[in-house]
Amino acid sequence: MYALFIVLNQTDYLDVILERFVEIGVTGATVLDSQGMAGAIANSERSLPLFGSLKTLMDGARPYNKTIFTVLKNEEMVEKTAAAVQDVLKDLPPRGIGFMFSVPIGKVYSLGSRE
Repeated sequence: MYALFIVLNQTDYLDVILERFVEIGVTGATVLDSQGMAGAIANSERSLPLFGSLKTLMDGARPYNKTIFTVLKNEEMVEKTAAAVQDVLKDLPPRGIGFMFSVPIGKVYSLGSRE
């Protein structure tokens, strides 16, 4: 089993990506509101000299993103899901869209009663 994580800066594409998940057989995913380090620094109340120029560069940037993660049965499904996400985002300029990564999972445990 594998976990696929997608940090999506272009949040307008979230619904399309989730629709593609359903089309290819992904049965569940979790979507979290998230914020990258640069966005957190740019929106910080603290005034640190080191980050002053970063704040200027970040003006107008998207401070928040979405993190999607899903557990997939095998490497073939990871490749299929990653390809679907890349297909949705293929016409966007590559800078600032986000990124994906997968990690192998040792075990998955169900929570709740065992009847």
